[in-house]
Amino acid sequence: MKIRPVILCGGAGTRLWPNSKNHQAKQFIDFGNWTLLGKTLERIKTSFYDVPIISTNKRYLNKVKQHLRKNKINKYKIVVEPAKRNTAPAILSSALIKDIPDNQPLMFFTADHLIDKMSIFNKAINKNKSKLNKENIFVFGIKPKSPTSDYGYFLTKKIKGNINKVTSFIEKPKEAKAKQVIKNKGYWNSGMFYLRKDSIINNFKKYQAKTYRNCINAVNKAKYKANTYYLNKASFIKATAKSFDYAILEKTKQINAIKLDIPWSDLGSWKEILNMYDKNKKKYIKKKNVYYRPWGKYTNLFEGKEFLIKELYVKPKGILSLQKHHHRAEHWLVTQGNAKITLNKDTIIKKPGEHIFIPLEAIHRVQNSGKKPVKILEAQVGSILKETDIVRYQDIYGRVK
Repeated sequence: MKIRPVILCGGAGTRLWPNSKNHQAKQFIDFGNWTLLGKTLERIKTSFYDVPIISTNKRYLNKVKQHLRKNKINKYKIVVEPAKRNTAPAILSSALIKDIPDNQPLMFFTADHLIDKMSIFNKAINKNKSKLNKENIFVFGIKPKSPTSDYGYFLTKKIKGNINKVTSFIEKPKEAKAKQVIKNKGYWNSGMFYLRKDSIINNFKKYQAKTYRNCINAVNKAKYKANTYYLNKASFIKATAKSFDYAILEKTKQINAIKLDIPWSDLGSWKEILNMYDKNKKKYIKKKNVYYRPWGKYTNLFEGKEFLIKELYVKPKGILSLQKHHHRAEHWLVTQGNAKITLNKDTIIKKPGEHIFIPLEAIHRVQNSGKKPVKILEAQVGSILKETDIVRYQDIYGRVK
């Protein structure tokens, strides 16, 4: 039996756009002729995956269908949620549709993750397929690259059959705790799940009976048209709004881990997005987008919808004007050298790999006091992303009007 991929595609991605009412959902953002949902759909176009199921909502339905057409995926099922109820009802409802047999292995992907080395990922899925049963759940752990508080973690112990049993989950710890978790061989919790349909049913019957009853009614009373299930709203809104982690993972004891050491990110912060652009910089650099200034130069790498990615090159002893912006905030990721940054009344030194947020209207500047160039990846985020949106207070090159 092939593995049925289920793509959870209902997230709003609000973390990237805290001040925007009309923010883009992360899975649909064009990062340079590609999107995270597009990458996810490419990921499942291998022979051992069956026809995909996409869980989404009415607001995103057309964009999901556009992505399916673009990726030439003609066979699929879409499950449309009539209201936001978090991931537990979304996962359960997707599994309950009629054309999935009870012993079907289901692989739950989120639509907004970036994963490399998929051959290693797929090999791990196939290797563990025979270990799935009517009660257990496999979660995917990523070997941490840093003690970040952006992700949750879990700890494991080896049990019979060379299985990594999850012993505890740690929800987005502070950096000091994260360091300790990593020292204890903790892994990032990626938020991807691998289990059989009957395991989903049995776990929900046992731990979330109300949600199970309401979701099965929502599916049974759903309208079906053009490969799409429109879940019954009256039933679905009665389901308890909970994440799959809180609803099931924190209650069941039969959780195993597939531990991977592969490049992975949920691109859930501008720091992560800037890291991604830095790694793929060569694809985006064009000579016509390089602009020289008295302090060095900047290169426009990519302009998306309400964001602009730049690389700043600040020569030794170079200093930008003390300035602010009315229409944009900025995120800076230092990639080379030590940057001396003024942010309102504070002076901060940032080293390679460190990030700083420059809020809207904050007075700021960067200078290079060293003997080697400083490089900074910058994300401008806002409604106007032009050089005209600069109010200068001080400038050693005589540019204050």
